[in-house]
Amino acid sequence: MSTTEKRVVLVTGATGGLGTAMCKKLYDDGYIVVANYHSEDKAKKWKEKLHEEGYDINIFYADVADFDSVGKMVDKIAAEIGHVDVLVNNAGITRDGGFRKMTYENWRAVIATNLDSVFNCSRHVINHMIEKGFGRIINISSVNGQRGQFGQANYSAAKAGMHGFTKTLAMEVANKGVTVNTISPGYIGTDMVMAVKEEIRNQIIAQIPLGRLGGTEEVAYLVSFLASEHANFITGANMSINGGQHVY
Repeated sequence: MSTTEKRVVLVTGATGGLGTAMCKKLYDDGYIVVANYHSEDKAKKWKEKLHEEGYDINIFYADVADFDSVGKMVDKIAAEIGHVDVLVNNAGITRDGGFRKMTYENWRAVIATNLDSVFNCSRHVINHMIEKGFGRIINISSVNGQRGQFGQANYSAAKAGMHGFTKTLAMEVANKGVTVNTISPGYIGTDMVMAVKEEIRNQIIAQIPLGRLGGTEEVAYLVSFLASEHANFITGANMSINGGQHVY
């Protein structure tokens, strides 16, 4: 990708394990990477650490669950960096618990951050993509949105909703040069997963036919592929990357 062809990629929830791997891979592949954050202290330390590793990545604040907050962020990115050509909807939280005891607050928090955010971010970037005749929207869902998971009625509903959104938007913009796809990772070796007690982690791994956790770089590679022009004919797809844990 030459300097004149460089495209702007916005990754939401960028400072987590998956987000970091995505930002690095996209940067290595020649994109101008913009990272969305929610916690300023964490984001500043994250930016400094990546800078030490040779990555010059700009950070922008937005509460992705808030439509107007996202709008302000997208406008600021357009003014300072350029219009967003590739959007990776990666932001997400969990508030797990059995449904009989799940609070409305925990339901709304997960739906707002994991699903409303997909609408908020996509809505603010889609028109420029259509006008330009090129765009990529990549939604990071989960194996638990495909198969369900005990204690995750909120999370599974949000992640399944992501792909329903993907399919419809993909059809609406297919003739505009814009593709929309979902990636559904299984259990990936992020800091959060590695912090789980070893015996619990081993029980999870025992359910994965490949016999290991996924690597963050493996998901990042798939993101970069879908962002590229090599993926022009892929849209409305849900790409599983779960080591064979859920096949259908």
